[in-house]
Amino acid sequence: MSKKRKPLILVTNDDGIHSPGLLAAAEAAHDLGEILVVAPKHQQTGAGRSTFSLNNVLIREEHITIGDQRISAFSVEGTPAQAVLYALLEVAPRKPSLAISGINYGENLGTGITASGTVGAALEAAVFGIPSLAVSLETSKEYHYSLSHDMDFAAAAFFTRIFAQCLLAVQLLPDVDVLKIDVPEDATEQTPWRLTRVSRQRYFHPIESGRPSSSGASTIDYETRVDFDTLEPDSDIFALVKDRVVSVSPLTLDLSSRVDLRHLAQLLGPG
Repeated sequence: MSKKRKPLILVTNDDGIHSPGLLAAAEAAHDLGEILVVAPKHQQTGAGRSTFSLNNVLIREEHITIGDQRISAFSVEGTPAQAVLYALLEVAPRKPSLAISGINYGENLGTGITASGTVGAALEAAVFGIPSLAVSLETSKEYHYSLSHDMDFAAAAFFTRIFAQCLLAVQLLPDVDVLKIDVPEDATEQTPWRLTRVSRQRYFHPIESGRPSSSGASTIDYETRVDFDTLEPDSDIFALVKDRVVSVSPLTLDLSSRVDLRHLAQLLGPG
């Protein structure tokens, strides 16, 4: 009798192929199946699910070390969603059983998640019918565009592994395509996790940079801002910022508003 084939697990991100967070995610899942690492060549934070030109995209074989094993990895000159596209159409020997996007430098919360390359990559995999995780670690703003080794990804890797095991073992409900996981910076393996909804609040607010430019070029900065008076207690922001627990938000590809369409039709008038 032939041995049962190991599940193929795609690991990707938006911080780039050389991110320690990507390596942490791959190490967390390395013994759960066959690992395929395909990620953007360069930093792509904020790329969402965008795809630029799909022509003449460079895919380069690189190598990373997981445990004591050196394995092939592939960098893509493109966005996180493009990395997933090329992983599935050009690189993967078969359809992955799971996709893991992360571990991201910086939390992805509230209405800003549609701009997240971490979430965008997971959504792209989900379109292909692949159960997906989008994992982010809360970090100070100074680390959002870095590949710093100062971050401790141990707790985030622990929860990555837990939910990777879950998605490999069970079939999610029909309206759940991605689990968005946000881990507090001070989390440990004992930190509780909670199912949450995505807050309707904006978490990262754009602000004027205050930096004059002689060239006329403009720069927009951002800051974290939470209105606790109106913050939903069942939201991802509340869970991470207020209660300091791991937020697990189920996401769906169906962006339709959950309203009674007949009632809405009455409000809009005859068609």
